[in-house]
Amino acid sequence: MDEKFRILIAKPGLDGHDRGAKVVARALMDAGMEVIYTGLRQTVDSIINTAIQEDVDLIALSILSGAHLSVCERLFKKMRDMGMDVPVVVGGIIPEEDVEELKKMGVKEVFGPGTSIKRIVEELKRIIVERRRRGE
Repeated sequence: MDEKFRILIAKPGLDGHDRGAKVVARALMDAGMEVIYTGLRQTVDSIINTAIQEDVDLIALSILSGAHLSVCERLFKKMRDMGMDVPVVVGGIIPEEDVEELKKMGVKEVFGPGTSIKRIVEELKRIIVERRRRGE
């Protein structure tokens, strides 16, 4: 059976650089995944609405602005309020000391600069397959 994976890649906040997000999006598509890319300067509400409308398996946030903690805090609060349970990963410029805090919030994985595309693809597939096996 060919499993389909639908990934939402979102650029929250005022960050104006999206080359990395586009490179990852292309790599995920090359790996057979369906990718919805929101473009720059998305709000938490728009990310959640797109995730619901597109029925995605995973939300991938690309954050270079330093706002990762506040963005994720708002995202997870809104998701809890809505009863939404979709795995979230974060990529970008994330200080090592913030990784554990993001994971405590619910982020499944954090990808920093230099993470191999192969690892990103493998981890996203693993997260989605594990979630499907649990029947979530």
